[in-house]
Amino acid sequence: MKVLLGIGGSEDSLRALEKAVERAKEAGDELTIGIVENPESTREPSDLRERVDEVLDEADFDADVRQLSGHPGSQLLELAEREGYDRIVLGGGETSPLGKVQLGSIAEFVLLNAQTTVTLIR
Repeated sequence: MKVLLGIGGSEDSLRALEKAVERAKEAGDELTIGIVENPESTREPSDLRERVDEVLDEADFDADVRQLSGHPGSQLLELAEREGYDRIVLGGGETSPLGKVQLGSIAEFVLLNAQTTVTLIR
């Protein structure tokens, strides 16, 4: 399966990075990691790239890593459609005190506009 993981620096996306790499390794999936500009995160894209490299090294797994610039949700969707990914994976989905899932702006945009399957790792 061809999987696109989008990360933008939130704690959710970093947890998703670790889980998605582990899952891709177990399943033999082809993984691409798209590092997006997240206005809600204080982490720099270069710091995210270092973290991605660390996780990939620890897992002994190869993945294509790309820096995407512009509107993060749009960039992920354009890449997924242009290159025929089977699935988009994102971190997110905090649970409110009332038990409802609250999504970040990037995850919400992708979920509402994707033409492919989207998996949300919480």
